[in-house]
Amino acid sequence: MFDPVLTARYRALLLTGLAREGAPALESSSRVLVVDVARQRLGLIEAGQLVFEAVISTARNGLGCEEGSYRTPTGWHRIHARIGAGAEPGSVFRNRVATGEVWRGEAREEDLILTRVLTLDGQEEGWNRGPGRDSLERFIYMHGTNQEGQLGTPVSHGCVRLGNAEVLDLFDRVAEGDLLLIAEGTPGDGLGLGRLHFAGVGGSGMSALAQFVAMKGGRASGSDRSFDRGERTESRAQLEALGVAIHPQNGSGLEGDCSALVVSTAVEEDVPDVAAARRLGVPVLHRSELLAHLVARYRTVAVTGTSGKSSTVAMIFEILRGAGRDPSIITGGDLVALQRQGLWGNAWAGASDLLVIEADESDGSVVRYHAAVGVLLNLQRDHKEMEAVAEMFRTFRVQVRETAVVGEAENLRAFAGGSLVFGFGEGAQLRTEGLSLGAESSAFRVRNTDFRLPVPGRHNVENALAAIGACMALGVPLEAMVEPLSAFQGVARRFQVLGTRAGVTVVDDFGHNPAKVAASIRAAHLRLAAAGGRLLAVFQPHGFGPLKFLRADFVESFSAELRAQDRLWFLDVFYAGGTAAKDISSGDVIGDLVARGVQAEHAPSRKWLVERLAAEAREGDLILIMGARDPSLTDLAKGILAALPGGGSE
Repeated sequence: MFDPVLTARYRALLLTGLAREGAPALESSSRVLVVDVARQRLGLIEAGQLVFEAVISTARNGLGCEEGSYRTPTGWHRIHARIGAGAEPGSVFRNRVATGEVWRGEAREEDLILTRVLTLDGQEEGWNRGPGRDSLERFIYMHGTNQEGQLGTPVSHGCVRLGNAEVLDLFDRVAEGDLLLIAEGTPGDGLGLGRLHFAGVGGSGMSALAQFVAMKGGRASGSDRSFDRGERTESRAQLEALGVAIHPQNGSGLEGDCSALVVSTAVEEDVPDVAAARRLGVPVLHRSELLAHLVARYRTVAVTGTSGKSSTVAMIFEILRGAGRDPSIITGGDLVALQRQGLWGNAWAGASDLLVIEADESDGSVVRYHAAVGVLLNLQRDHKEMEAVAEMFRTFRVQVRETAVVGEAENLRAFAGGSLVFGFGEGAQLRTEGLSLGAESSAFRVRNTDFRLPVPGRHNVENALAAIGACMALGVPLEAMVEPLSAFQGVARRFQVLGTRAGVTVVDDFGHNPAKVAASIRAAHLRLAAAGGRLLAVFQPHGFGPLKFLRADFVESFSAELRAQDRLWFLDVFYAGGTAAKDISSGDVIGDLVARGVQAEHAPSRKWLVERLAAEAREGDLILIMGARDPSLTDLAKGILAALPGGGSE
């Protein structure tokens, strides 16, 4: 199975090659061989898809078409002849003729031409065709070699060498007249993947990838329905400032030099960009396939689990950054530290080989990642049944290349073998001592090193332990982590205090599944302990499917965590478009909660809710806005803060 992103790489090389003066006309169904000199690989593209790839060697002397240079000629060629059909593997050729000798793996100093020969006819007059520079007359071949151990490095005398099994396979796949491009590279493209177009580039995961590509010197463009409607102008401006070109979501962004379309699970087949990609033969990649390619390319820390991923990723990033390791990050949450630099907040490209990512289990993409350090936080019921998620975590754990860092929970015990286990219990190798949970921060000690974390809640201490374990696995001393964690600036919408007005505090929070809701309510009660006020909670379900799947769990979570004096309002289910079945409502869940004695009601509109909270709130109360996916929830929270009567804000 080939890395799907390589199709984009080969397409980018082809598009660059088609700009050459002697380039042929290509049909979308064409069969083309591409020699990727930079990677020392050869790929066969059929109907726009990569169907064969082999490790090769090109010339030790580099690239060039001059006779006697012993260089590999660049540009467009055609296969002139297929020589050696039926010959025994290892058959030795001289001057394109079988000698009758067979190489059987013995050590030989002589550089042999073996098994099959594919001669190449240059197509670019005056470049690789004609007097003094003709590829065919120079005896430039593709062939098998007895120096298979040196494949992957440029060591040949000008020809393109392959392994003997690979040249046999390739020989049977191609015909005389097939095109071959010996590609020099993709100038001005730092990632070498060509222009990647992101459908739904305004989403948290897609925007992070697009920004990272642009920050690394790659080429990115995108489209988003919200941008077409004139919404989220600040987000669009942040992308454009990094060089991400924004197109209408009508398929026009796929035209020209687009090497691949990147989609998420939320992008459906009838989106115009997808239809255009199918029509134009542009490869379609899932965002997790691109992320998996980057994970393999860097020394990556991948964080997965049902809850706490964004906060843990942010902590790891800030520790590594504070310790001078200059990491990169691709995540779903917006880091306040990056936002204060004028960035979106969910991506950064550092200069080192370290990359920190959030590995999502909700769409199953976690199984694609082969991380250097894998962090497994917890296993709770969320998007799927826990047994299904556990199976994905098993795959993730097996694929970790260096160190696994795993939580102490009983249902993670199967992943703990050979791992660094973190938690609060005696069985954890990395655990806290002297834990003190405050209204706005926590203090604890790990292996005789004192830490202070400026965000509230036991769950955040657990996240910090995971982050400490991951950074230990990368060789960061404990003492070098103290200051970065004490200066941790948090993640937007992760219990983010927006302000206080008339003695009422408003908090914006991403809590959207039962476990996260419970953790956020507990953090709110910690903050309320001194003031003695009430919690006024607002929850917007982030989809019809999740609400239906977790209905009983939500009822249990809210019923268990809310106190008698607390209040709860449910907004209507967030609907982002598409084909979701609208077979449950917030009102249905409100009925369940009221039956359990919770003081809960449905908010028929945001205007109604703002007015109700402004009238209901009194000094000492905390208003907690919870929900995911909907970027306008922060604006709602700010509107509630502004509507509170009297007093100044702080």
